[in-house]
Amino acid sequence: MITFKCADGKDGNGYVIMAKKKTNNWIFVFQEWWGLNDNIKRQAEELYKDLGNVNVLAIDMYDGNVATDRENAQKYMQAFQQQRGDVIVKGALAYVGSSAKIGTIGWCFGGGQSLLASLNASKQAAACVIYYGMPVDDVEKLKTLNCDVLNIWPTQDKWINKEMTDKFEANMKTAGKSLTTKPYDADHAFANPSNAMGTFNEVAAKDAYQNTLAFFNARLK
Repeated sequence: MITFKCADGKDGNGYVIMAKKKTNNWIFVFQEWWGLNDNIKRQAEELYKDLGNVNVLAIDMYDGNVATDRENAQKYMQAFQQQRGDVIVKGALAYVGSSAKIGTIGWCFGGGQSLLASLNASKQAAACVIYYGMPVDDVEKLKTLNCDVLNIWPTQDKWINKEMTDKFEANMKTAGKSLTTKPYDADHAFANPSNAMGTFNEVAAKDAYQNTLAFFNARLK
């Protein structure tokens, strides 16, 4: 665990794994609504091991809060201020430096944060992966995106539903940006083996992960 400076004077936190050989390739990992818990740290470790030649930073968007039940997860997510989230991401960007190439990935709450972080990373953004996360609606904002997006979408998801996904595809097309949507016959949080909803789908999760690795490998040389 590390801390890094943020512009609002309050430090940010993260779980970092540095590549054995120096590289400017970074993956920013964004938590589900639970917070930066052991599952997200394991995801960061898996990405580090399987991608190679990357540094991985799992960013704590809840400033130390971690939920173990749905009630507290909802409380923390509702209390979250996007303005603070953007400040945390910009602090992380300053920490990794202006020569870093940034890939982003997140699940659920973190899926939306992954896209916002790629927007904040501007020209440093290299690849963005969203697992069942809230898309950005603003086409003008999407026009400023500097990387391709992989959208992992479970077709049974009642929250990130077909209407929302179709709209995101249309908005990205209008913005002139590259979006690849990978649909899975699964439900929300299908990629999390520790999820309490009972929606974990091992077959879909493995396939989505292989698509994620291929997507990052093609864009973070």
